[in-house]
Amino acid sequence: MATYAVPEPYRWDTSFMVFYERLDDEHKGLFQSLFAIGTNHGSKAALKKCQDLMASHFHYEQVSHDRANYAGFKEHKSFHDGFLAHLPSCPPRCPTRKYSTGKNWLVQHIKNVDFAYRGKL
Repeated sequence: MATYAVPEPYRWDTSFMVFYERLDDEHKGLFQSLFAIGTNHGSKAALKKCQDLMASHFHYEQVSHDRANYAGFKEHKSFHDGFLAHLPSCPPRCPTRKYSTGKNWLVQHIKNVDFAYRGKL
C-alpha cells in the first residue's frame, strides 16, 4: 500500500476526488471535522461531530457498495469499523499523536482504499 503525504494545512483538495459528488462532498466534511478537532483541542462537540459524520459517511458509502455489488465491500467495511472503534478512545483533550493518526488514516484510506471503488459504483 502506498503512503501519501498528509496535506498541511489539513484540507480536502481535488487529489482526493472519487468522482461521486455526494461522496466527495462528505469527504470534504470529514477533513473539516478532523481539522476542527485539531484547532479546538478539548472540544467534546468537535469530537462528537466528527464521530457522527464518520458514521454517517461510512454507512452511506457501504450502502452504495452493497447496491453496486462492489467486490471489495467486506474489506472496505472492516477498515471503517476499525476506525470507528478507534474514535471513542480519543479523550476530550485528544493528544496530538491521536489527532495526527486520524488525519493520516483519512488520507491513506481515501487514496488507497476508496480510490479502488472509483468507476465501480
